[in-house]
Amino acid sequence: MCHMWHTRKDRDTGVSEAEFVGGNLLTVAEVASAMRVSNMTVYRLIKAGDLPAVRIGKNFRIREADVRRYLADRAVRVGGT
Repeated sequence: MCHMWHTRKDRDTGVSEAEFVGGNLLTVAEVASAMRVSNMTVYRLIKAGDLPAVRIGKNFRIREADVRRYLADRAVRVGGT
């Protein structure tokens, strides 16, 4: 791997690619399938800034850790009676 690849920053997000290395990158379809929602819902979450993503060409990739964090932050506790 080229060292430059690890240090370049994405012009849209300002996030270095090194921050995405070491975590599994998922496609929009994979995230949608895992969350049992449509691809459009995932695109909406990305656009709203609720789900961090990196754009690679015309496609988005989402870190698995960010999906887990998103779901954990929105978990609801149900109280027993």
